[in-house]
Amino acid sequence: MGTNESFSRSRSAYVMRGALLFVVTLASTSCAWSNTAKGAAVGGAGGAVVGGVVGSQTGSTARGAIIGAVVGGATGAYIGHRMDQQAKELEVAIPGAVVTRVGEGIVVTFASGLLYDSDSDAIRSDAGVNLQSLAASLKQYSDTELLIVGHADSRGTEAHNQDLSARRAASASRYLTVQGVEAGRMHTSGVGEMEPVASNETEAGRQLNRRIEVAIYADEAARTAAR
Repeated sequence: MGTNESFSRSRSAYVMRGALLFVVTLASTSCAWSNTAKGAAVGGAGGAVVGGVVGSQTGSTARGAIIGAVVGGATGAYIGHRMDQQAKELEVAIPGAVVTRVGEGIVVTFASGLLYDSDSDAIRSDAGVNLQSLAASLKQYSDTELLIVGHADSRGTEAHNQDLSARRAASASRYLTVQGVEAGRMHTSGVGEMEPVASNETEAGRQLNRRIEVAIYADEAARTAAR
């Protein structure tokens, strides 16, 4: 591993730990703060907001959203248990997606080919069942928020990839809304080619980089109520 890569990974780990400590501190501190005030502070700094900040440093906006919503302690354990249940159900309901438990949340990853034709943001007619299954789960576990993140490979211009990834994330959000998921629960982000998970030098790698990630984490009301 080269010196630059080692430094980059060390820096990313440092930023990840710092963001996690920051949010956990907000959630757990008791210095004359009411539960409502603590909940507002975490809500304001968490989820989709911290997702963008942490994602730019660690390479994962979706995971950053979950870090932004972490509360820790007994509350976090309770939320994590519910996420365990939801993740197991999603693995069965959406066999074409990759379901990953991350901290106190879940990341559901769809290869772009499962949902869209090449260079399109329209949900394919034969692919809607994937998002329908996700919507059913989200309606059952209604005390969660989502950050939907679009990704692209490095072919084409950076501007085009950014725009396409943002439009695909927005398209998935609209589809879920039609399926009955409240629009206010969802946030979207397009990061283009900026967060690859594999090399863009091979077609297999590019296929992995073209994806939609859905971060699922407890909403502010659930975090506050469980304290």
